[in-house]
Amino acid sequence: MTLSQSPVSKVQINEDSKGILINNHNIKDKEKEMRQGEEDENNYKHLYVILEQEEGKLLPVSLEMLGEARRLMDDFNSRYKPEEKVVAIILGHNISHLCQEIIYQGADVVICADHPDLQYPRNLVYTKTICQIATDKTCADKISTSSLSSVSNSSFDKPRYMFFSANDSGRHLSATVMAQLESGLASDINKLVISDLEIRHEHKTKGKPIVYGKTLEMYRPDFSGFLWTTILCLDNLNPENKKKFHPQGCSIIPGVFSQIKKDLNRDGKIINYIPNISSEDLKIKITNRKIIHSKINFNNKKAIVSFGRGIKEYPEQNIILIENFAKEIGAEIGISLPISKKPYLISDNLSSMYLISDRVIGTSGRKVNPLLYFAIGISGAIQHIAGMKESEFVISINKDGNAPIVDDSDILIKGNIEDVLPLLIKSIKKYKEKMLVSTEAR
Repeated sequence: MTLSQSPVSKVQINEDSKGILINNHNIKDKEKEMRQGEEDENNYKHLYVILEQEEGKLLPVSLEMLGEARRLMDDFNSRYKPEEKVVAIILGHNISHLCQEIIYQGADVVICADHPDLQYPRNLVYTKTICQIATDKTCADKISTSSLSSVSNSSFDKPRYMFFSANDSGRHLSATVMAQLESGLASDINKLVISDLEIRHEHKTKGKPIVYGKTLEMYRPDFSGFLWTTILCLDNLNPENKKKFHPQGCSIIPGVFSQIKKDLNRDGKIINYIPNISSEDLKIKITNRKIIHSKINFNNKKAIVSFGRGIKEYPEQNIILIENFAKEIGAEIGISLPISKKPYLISDNLSSMYLISDRVIGTSGRKVNPLLYFAIGISGAIQHIAGMKESEFVISINKDGNAPIVDDSDILIKGNIEDVLPLLIKSIKKYKEKMLVSTEAR
């Protein structure tokens, strides 16, 4: 579902239907009284981005979130006044050296909680620290204070928006933080838009049309990536059941947004934050932590051969064919997410070798960018495309010429795996033999 970028989108949620009907129109002066959904500007401000680091290095998804936050807030500030900030929160120990880098990568303000008890991620401690920061009025004053403004944020309540990563730790942390802040959460998001929406809803607005200003539209793929769902975090404005829901928060899928170019001339503010950590929070102690890296190294391979549910007719035979084909071209083998669930009955040897999560390419696995990528029997769900879209050249083998993967392929070989791969293997072997003879002749 794509929304045009008109000033106001009109949304009607029907209680007796399963969908949301969206029409766009320009708001008229006489409709301004409907803007009951626009909260007090001092109560909710800024976009807070929860960054992650490992051993003193920022994770790529953190830089991706910063890039998207910068793009969103630049547009936000060009349309709305007063100006609001991209606020990065970073937790850990001996991490202060990251603050300037975070500013170069798009943040206006960095709130750094550098503390020995934050050295290792613990959900309880991290949740409480982030919630302390998110509701701290003194911090809010420091964020907004500048040479041009000395307005107090004494009425500041919570951030307007909040971003987390949609990796294993981020999904857990986002859920507990947003629950503590008594707001909603949209998980696994890969598209974001800020707009004004006219909402008519029986429970939210008591059936009256109300414009919700500065609403974050959060899009996520559903049903194996072939359908978009738009998620809104809206206040209850029904007089009989009023309740605020801020921040508008989401977790963002790694790899779907681009980092912005580092700007060494960017200025920003660094706030050192001392968290309030009680002994009760430290019952679980981490004495040592080791990061276990995947045994499958896609980075040192120029070619990757991935397969999906298209192997289903002859799963064992087709996996062996794919294995032989990969060996011929010196490629590593990847899989789509459904294959890691071991949907087909094959030998334990092949299953333990190839039907494993370490080989998953996509938003639930790895992001790769080889020179050559083969997508064999892969339909092309959004989640998988996000993991391989930066490949230099993509060849898909699929019997369905209309599969979504075709739109992201340079070449489509239309046919069954068990028919196409033997021919490719035979041709490659013949080519290698010719090259060998030519080399020996020299």
